[in-house]
Amino acid sequence: MKVKLDKILDHQAIGHKTRRIAYQIYESNVAEKEIVLAGIADNGYKFAERLAQTLEEISSIKVILCKVSMNKKDPLGTVTTSLDPAAYKDKSVVLIDDVLNSGTTLVYGVKHFLEVPLKRFKTAVLINRNHKKFPVKADFKGVSLSTSLNESVKVRFRKGNDMAVLE
Repeated sequence: MKVKLDKILDHQAIGHKTRRIAYQIYESNVAEKEIVLAGIADNGYKFAERLAQTLEEISSIKVILCKVSMNKKDPLGTVTTSLDPAAYKDKSVVLIDDVLNSGTTLVYGVKHFLEVPLKRFKTAVLINRNHKKFPVKADFKGVSLSTSLNESVKVRFRKGNDMAVLE
């Protein structure tokens, strides 16, 4: 049985949303010399890479990329980062994911970063669904989407053919 896909965002729309979020991140960090973009593996990190590229185009802020790894089925387990905590201590950090569904992944990612003193901490997502189990919000979001619980949002990052679909 073939699953019907409804396109939410095409490649061009994702590019526009990414650019807008990058400007918002820049505006809230305009006095910073460097910023850490921490993307939740896998798609959150891909989105963070795109945001980093755009931030470097529009500002002089040095962008430090950080990959955040966790078992999304068991987020209470270990959360690890590609950077040593000393690398983001007292810095401005933006935790990034592609889709905010229930908030579980984002809230446990936030918890990890709160163990280190930070200068500023924000969150960013490309798509914000309105089905949260936890009181977590995205400070920067590309689009808010009301969907049913049995629908699934998937973001596909492919060079020259990014898209977000509702399944």
